[in-house]
Amino acid sequence: MKSKIKIILVDDHAVVRAGFRMLLGTHDTIEIVAEADRGEQAIQLMQEHAVDVAVMDLSMPGLGGLETIRRICQRDSKAKILVFSVHDEQVYVNRAIAAGAKGYISKNSAAANLAMAIEHIANGEIYIEDGLLKDQTGKSDVMDYHAIIEAFSAREFDVFRLLAKGMTVHKVAEELCLGYKTVANYGTQIRNKLKVSTLAELAHIAVILGLMKN
Repeated sequence: MKSKIKIILVDDHAVVRAGFRMLLGTHDTIEIVAEADRGEQAIQLMQEHAVDVAVMDLSMPGLGGLETIRRICQRDSKAKILVFSVHDEQVYVNRAIAAGAKGYISKNSAAANLAMAIEHIANGEIYIEDGLLKDQTGKSDVMDYHAIIEAFSAREFDVFRLLAKGMTVHKVAEELCLGYKTVANYGTQIRNKLKVSTLAELAHIAVILGLMKN
């Protein structure tokens, strides 16, 4: 029997956490092992429990969500954090992913998206809700991205695909049997060619090109 995905809920509103419990209680694959109402408590509980995924709000008293994510990921680079927030602006998504989160969905999204996002992240993938990373001009850059990526070398494409999936540079280096600096250089070249700066943007490009599930 497949083991359940153990999660911690981090939100300063008790009624929201209660809603999470009701929603996720219908999924046999997910188990809530702890709850926290602020970042400091979340950091402590993450050390005390074997947590697969932390579901976290950004707007909390004390440290706040972004700083909490950063500190958790500093302590454990393998930590898997899903942001579930009312903020759906691109700047929040980018900052959360840059801090170390592996996924982002808005509280306005369909209820089923939460469980789906948790499962994707538990499997080592990045999950960003459709529509949260839009080109600021409102225009589609799909054809431009296709042209750029088609011009990638085979090795560049491999590195792009794995980074977009959420792997760290160290993990990509291990996967492809390359040196850390080599992969880091490829990553810089790829971001420069695509004119992006964050992992969230790489993941979004991979999603809209159909190279990975969102």
